[in-house]
Amino acid sequence: MYMTVKETAEFLTMPVSDVESLIRQKRIRTIFDGEQYLIYRDQFNTHFRQMEKYKKLVEEVLNEPIPEDPDIKDED
Repeated sequence: MYMTVKETAEFLTMPVSDVESLIRQKRIRTIFDGEQYLIYRDQFNTHFRQMEKYKKLVEEVLNEPIPEDPDIKDED
């Protein structure tokens, strides 16, 4: 499924100007149909899967208990 630049911005929840910037930087693949740029929606699936994977990893790291430091001595 192809989306316009505006639809892509809504899909990615970012401003249209940022999507246009990513297009100019060739970070988003597009097709120009003579009037407007069209963006293939499925190219973002891999990105979203990786983001979910990293979110889970960060959650695991943040939920891991802090080990006690063996060098700490009770001075009382």
